[in-house]
Order: sequence, then C-alpha cells, then structure tokens
Amino acid sequence: MLLAIDVGNTNTVLGLYKLANGTGAELVANWRITTPSRQTTDEFGVLLRSLFGSQGLEIGQVDGIAVASVVPPLDSTLRKVCEVYFKVKPLFVEPGVKTGLPVLTDNPTEVGADRIVDCIAAFERFGGPCIVVDMGTATTFDAISKKGEFLGGAIAPGLGISADALFARAARLPRIDVKKPAKVIGTGTVDNIQIGLYYGYIGLVDGILERMIAEMGPETKTVATGGLAKLIASGSKYIGAVDEMLTLNGLRIIYERNLERQKKRNG
Repeated sequence: MLLAIDVGNTNTVLGLYKLANGTGAELVANWRITTPSRQTTDEFGVLLRSLFGSQGLEIGQVDGIAVASVVPPLDSTLRKVCEVYFKVKPLFVEPGVKTGLPVLTDNPTEVGADRIVDCIAAFERFGGPCIVVDMGTATTFDAISKKGEFLGGAIAPGLGISADALFARAARLPRIDVKKPAKVIGTGTVDNIQIGLYYGYIGLVDGILERMIAEMGPETKTVATGGLAKLIASGSKYIGAVDEMLTLNGLRIIYERNLERQKKRNG
C-alpha cells in the first residue's frame, strides 16, 4: 500500500492507497490532522499508529510513501518516522524527482511541492488548459497549459489568515465561524463579519480567475481543492469542480511514475 502525505502549514492530509500493479489505485482511508510542527519522531509515529488502528489497519501494510511538504523544518522528522516506523524510505517531491510536468517559471525550484502535485493530478483528470485553486493557509492559483505545462500563477492570503487579521486588529469584533451567510445585508455584527469574509473572499477568487481565464482562453477548466474549497466554490461563478483528494491523487501519480526507483531504494 502507498501512504501519501501532504504536509501544509496548518494541516497535514494523509491518504492510504491500495495499488494494483501500478496501473490503478483505491483510496482505502484518509485523515486530516494539525501539522505536527513540534512533535518528536516517536510522538508522530504513535499518532500515525493510532490513526491506522482507528480504521483497523496496520502500518506494516505500507510499502511505499510519497510526501509533498511546504514545511522544511519538519522534513527530517518525517523521514525518520517513515524509516523507523514504516521501514520505508519516503519519496519527497523535490528537484530530481520525475513528475512529467514542465515548469515554465523564472525559477522552477521556488514552486512549492504541493502546487506541482496539484497540477499533475488536475491535468490527469481534466486535461488543459486548466487552473487549480488550492485553498489552505494561503490560496494558490496555478495555471496549466493545453500541453500540460506549469505556466505560473498567483498567491493570496487564505480565508483563515484574513479572518485572523481582522479579529487581531479590531478589538471589538468577535471571533466567528466562517460560513455562508443567509443574506447579503447583515443586521448584526456577526452576520456583518460573515458576509464580508465570505463574499469578500469569493470576490477575490473570482476576480483572479476571471482575469486568468481571459488570458488563457474560454475553454479553460477550473478545479478547487483544500479545506475551504467546498465553502467558496458554492458561491463562485468560475470554479467548475471541487476535488478534495486532488493533492493526494497527485502524490499517488508521482509515486507510480517513480515506482522502479523507489523499489530499488527500498530493496
């Protein structure tokens, strides 16, 4: 089985795949946890054992691990967890790994692993041209050409960051749960904030997508992923699909493209 790990600044998403000779895959289980930035190797290992146990699974079933991380200080701990608890050398998405995605930016090494992985999965499912909107701590917009090339994109503060900034700088405003409001003209402080955050963020997302689509062409497809994808997509004019497993599927695709290399590394 393959364990795919997407390490974000706020959350880490894990998916366990049952591979069929590298030609097919079934998602057996998936989990979303707070990124363990301060946990030791043993603490993280115990957590993973617990997650597997909750689904009646054994970590010994894992014979491959693929990782996309945007938290470099955690990488060494995660490598050790994989080698000590799973007895597997993980495949990190980094320069030198075969992805099949040409990166046409000024400095390809600057592009986050999660963005590369998202684009690979999106092109595999939707073809191109395509735009991926990944809504996490930051919201990224990634443009893929008709040929499957990474053209570039945009980065904006995530909805959570925007909300936190508002609460931190306005002493009299309460912290609220961000959700779709029932109306657009609020009559109380709480619904005023919800309206501003929700529709304001949809305006940000749709404003960028509108301009990207105008530049890339009307046939451009759009897909959203990330923890807030469903919430924002429900009010967006330009998001055509939501795929919460997009990053995990991209990791699975990259692992399959590097399968022979990983078999050699793991004996």
